[in-house]
Amino acid sequence: MSRKQQLHRPGPQPGPPADDTGCAILHVDMDAFFVSVELLERPELRGRPVVVGGAGPRGVVSAASYEARRFGVHSAMPMSRARRLCPQAVVLPVSHGKYGRVSAAVFEIFRSITPLVEGLSLDEAFLDVAGAGRRLGRPAEIARMIREQVRAQQGITCSVGVASTKFVAKLASTRCKPDGLLVVPADGVEDFLHPLPVASLWGVGERTEQALTRLGLRTVGQLARIPVTTLQRELGNAMGAHLHELSWGRDPREVVPHTPDKSIGAEETFDTDVDDPEVIRRELLRLAEKVGARLRGSGNAGRTVSVKLRMANFKTITRARTLREPTDLARVIYVTACELYEGAGLERVRLRLVGVRVENLCPAGEAPRQLAFDEPERGWREAERAMDQVANRFGRGAVRPAALVERAHDGDARDGRDGRR
Repeated sequence: MSRKQQLHRPGPQPGPPADDTGCAILHVDMDAFFVSVELLERPELRGRPVVVGGAGPRGVVSAASYEARRFGVHSAMPMSRARRLCPQAVVLPVSHGKYGRVSAAVFEIFRSITPLVEGLSLDEAFLDVAGAGRRLGRPAEIARMIREQVRAQQGITCSVGVASTKFVAKLASTRCKPDGLLVVPADGVEDFLHPLPVASLWGVGERTEQALTRLGLRTVGQLARIPVTTLQRELGNAMGAHLHELSWGRDPREVVPHTPDKSIGAEETFDTDVDDPEVIRRELLRLAEKVGARLRGSGNAGRTVSVKLRMANFKTITRARTLREPTDLARVIYVTACELYEGAGLERVRLRLVGVRVENLCPAGEAPRQLAFDEPERGWREAERAMDQVANRFGRGAVRPAALVERAHDGDARDGRDGRR
């Protein structure tokens, strides 16, 4: 069992409804989201240990079912270790398109409740339901309604923490997983927080935990009762003050409906190190297609294109170029990425990872665009948008550049990277 799992093992399921007065913050977290979405198509795997992630020698676990977690399997773990811990686990590949579609539908449920929705990832969000009470009822009733709608409309479960602050609401949803609802009353925050280990506090990693342990502080309650000046002397002014405030449940942050993306990128770790420039360029094309689609899907364009190149010895370099005008076109991103790769002088150096990223984002509708002398008025932009429409209907693999398709020996077309038909 991982350190994180030990800290956040599910607490007892709540009994009678707690007082939710003043508890307008909800934290909604999908249960084993990637696995849950996969099981919609593979119901015969329910009750079995299922792991979603890369199956190659360098694959990493993206999600694990609760049955797999009992064997100590958790996200971010190398897949090789996960297989050793749970040889009977069923390993499924990651399908980001499916998860994105279900996530979008779940967030529509959230936004039907309140416009104050702050997404943290595909599978979790904060909601401020203070303004929804007159229409929908008390916070705990709204939380129950969200859980019922997610289950009825999407066939998956979620856990919801209800509290007066974001920090406590997130801890509550974690403590009632899976498929739970936990209200932490405003006047019961200290009773909830103080028995927890200090590592439950945001910002406490292993090194900070070791420093607190040297002070004899193992629970949040012990930390709360020592002078803040002692914490600041040991951990620094900012961290000491931060942990002192959290230990008393004080978290003034509001739910922010939307934080603009600062960058959009994608990267790939090869199963074996690659020194063939053509293979690397093909992967850059694949990543550029993915980044371009994400930019258009988010309504953004960006001016700076960068590549990330990690060598076999784990040394990593990045190269970036700022364009004359923002773009959301995969073709432009790919050409720029290839030029950056070639300019890095690594064409015969073995690489274990490559990445493509676009930064300096702005709304695509506000981006200036000037046609080149030899550029037709209609062309790549319309072609890529048409690909988006096909992908939205049939999945991202339904259409792709010809360079990403190679011919199998039997004449069938298949994916140029992993042989999928």
